[in-house]
Amino acid sequence: MGNCCPSSESEDPVPGNGTPNPDAGAPGTAPSPQKAPAPQTKPGEVFKDIVGSAYYIAPEVLKRKYGPEADIWSIGVMLYILLSGVPPFWAGKFSTFSLTLFMYFHLQHGIFNAILRAHVDFTGEPWPKISSGAKDLVRKMLHSDPKQRLTALQVLDHPWIKEDGEAPDTPLDNAVLSRLKQFRAMNQFKKAALRVIAGCLSEEEIQGLKQMFKNMDTDNSGTITLDELRQGLTKQGTKLSENELLQLMEAADADGNGTIDYDEFITATMHMNRMDREEHLYTAFQYFDKDNSGYITIEEMEQALREKGLYEGQDMKEVISEIDADNDGRINYSEFVAMMRKGNPDPAPKKRRDVVL
Repeated sequence: MGNCCPSSESEDPVPGNGTPNPDAGAPGTAPSPQKAPAPQTKPGEVFKDIVGSAYYIAPEVLKRKYGPEADIWSIGVMLYILLSGVPPFWAGKFSTFSLTLFMYFHLQHGIFNAILRAHVDFTGEPWPKISSGAKDLVRKMLHSDPKQRLTALQVLDHPWIKEDGEAPDTPLDNAVLSRLKQFRAMNQFKKAALRVIAGCLSEEEIQGLKQMFKNMDTDNSGTITLDELRQGLTKQGTKLSENELLQLMEAADADGNGTIDYDEFITATMHMNRMDREEHLYTAFQYFDKDNSGYITIEEMEQALREKGLYEGQDMKEVISEIDADNDGRINYSEFVAMMRKGNPDPAPKKRRDVVL
């Protein structure tokens, strides 16, 4: 992550989940931490090599003139992710053409453009619920001018960080509950598509949810039981009736084994605006379109639902009829995208993401 160490630390030290990482070498491979010791920096020393993980690189690094201040930016990005569950800077939308030929390059290039613009969004969820102190610290750590950015000592002296300062926020919980309720109302086809998309997300995109899953999984079994879900929501002051709790559990538990595993949890609670990311939508569509015809048929939908453990004998004709705008008995890409974005509480792209989350 350290931007000011232009030695070997050029990959994201947090392993991904088998998806193309804009910072890794080959698509589909998880980068490993670099173990070589970083050189000590000297006061006033200026670096020119572009190194670091794309999501965390400071704007001055991209301009090839930077110093230790770049590390404060990287830590500010980490803090933003921990508080909101998503990175502050995103790439632009992809066309189908760019997906097939240039997705890897365009993703990194789009992230860099967003970083250079340095617009940090505090308007989308869950930021309205986060304390002003936390936002003030993030804003000052992500100042585009390195000279105006907080130093490490100033960060440690910030009221939100100090022991007697404001308590850390836990903004994800209410948002996660809302997403669980939205997920419960979706048809099985959309749930299956979300499960495909969840498998495409990078470590940075699910970091907050991953920590929440660990917190709820009190016995470290790798699954969340009904009791653990109840206790986890109760700790955050969420009061649900037993019937509501059972409904949420049933919605997230795709395989019906009585517990929520990690993949099920991420699928049911991830940010709905990730569905606006063109590369994720296209990947999900391709998963259903088994013969690459450009259409999803009844047979292909049924096969995909079986693979995801979501087929319950429902009438696929009825499901398709709700989505099939041109009434040709199959689903094209435009119809699929419309179905995925329908009911999305935040369909408009956020400026900070430059696209979508």
